[in-house]
Amino acid sequence: MKEYKSHKDVPYGPIADRKSTVNKTGAWRVMRPRLIEEKCTKCYVCWKFCPDIAIEVEEEGEFPVIIYDFCKGCGICAN
Repeated sequence: MKEYKSHKDVPYGPIADRKSTVNKTGAWRVMRPRLIEEKCTKCYVCWKFCPDIAIEVEEEGEFPVIIYDFCKGCGICAN
């Protein structure tokens, strides 16, 4: 396995490393996820695997927040 000196050396892939402030993609979303606090365990797996960085965690121990301007409704967070 090749080692990289920084994240900038990693080849481009399907995972974003920052939000697109120019291209808000949430307008064409088909499915709108919503957080059900009674079911959320605050494990932050949704935040970790969101391909559009559309989920933020303000502070550890708090509920994640979905940023609908960038959410494409892929459903990864729900799974």
